[in-house]
Amino acid sequence: MTDKRFKSLAEFYPFYLTEHQNLISRVLHFIGTGLVVLALFAAILFHEWRFLLIAPLTGYSFAWVGHFFFEKNKPATFRYPAYSLASDFILFWDLLTGNQPFKTDKNR
Repeated sequence: MTDKRFKSLAEFYPFYLTEHQNLISRVLHFIGTGLVVLALFAAILFHEWRFLLIAPLTGYSFAWVGHFFFEKNKPATFRYPAYSLASDFILFWDLLTGNQPFKTDKNR
C-alpha cells in the first residue's frame, strides 16, 4: 500500500478504486455492503439490535475475501478505516445505479 496520507474522501476514492479492479472483488463488496444495509434496516424495522452486530461481520467478510483471494492486496480498512467505509458505500451506490468508475478491469 502507498505511504501517502489522504486528506479527504475525494482524494482517497480514486486510490480506493485502484484497489478494487477485480470484478469478483467488486461483486463481493457489493454483496457485503448490501447485507450491511439490510442488517441496518432489519435492526430498525424489527427493533432487534443484534442485527447491528451482524452488519460489520457480513460486510467485512465478503470484502476481505475479495481482497485476499481475488485482488491479492491488503484492505484499505486497516490504514484508512473511515475513508474506506465511506468508499464502500460510494462503490455500492455506483454499482447499484450503473455508474462504473473503473477504467480497467483486471479479472485475474
